Amino acid sequence: MDRTAHVGGLSRRSLGAVPGEVSNEGGTPGRRRPRAEGLLGGAAQPTAPKPGRSRSTAPTAVRRAAVVVAVEAAAAVLLALVLLYLTLTGSPDSVGRALAEVVYVGMAGVLLAAGAVGLWRVSAWARGPVIVLQLLLAVLGYTAAFQADRPLIGVPVLAAVAVELYLLATPEARLAFFQR
Repeated sequence: MDRTAHVGGLSRRSLGAVPGEVSNEGGTPGRRRPRAEGLLGGAAQPTAPKPGRSRSTAPTAVRRAAVVVAVEAAAAVLLALVLLYLTLTGSPDSVGRALAEVVYVGMAGVLLAAGAVGLWRVSAWARGPVIVLQLLLAVLGYTAAFQADRPLIGVPVLAAVAVELYLLATPEARLAFFQR
């Protein structure tokens, strides 16, 4: 005699396991399945190991661009520390604004450092943010050099930006990021 219940022409076996029932499918015979496993499915199978990342050599222009961005990042972090020292030892008009400036400059340094690492590894995500940060630095350098009459600050910033944008625009650098 067939002990399978028929519902609407379908057997219970064709409907799948019912939560809380003893199941002999794919597991230990007689093992009681937890309700969550019945509702959400069993544990995932272990994934295949990730293939090793190939170490590609970056073009010379990209390596040099990464070094320029790393120098800019170090300068930004150093500037943030100097601004923090001046904020804590001086008497700024607004401590909140002075601390916000420290945070902004520190964040720029961290972003530039991340971009330098990304460029060094020829990561596809790194080129765009680095170019955007270079354009922002160009505006700041122009403002410092020509509108604030601080050419000793602005001109080196503009030179670093020009070198960086040139290195990232070379054909070998564009091809390295295009192939990714």
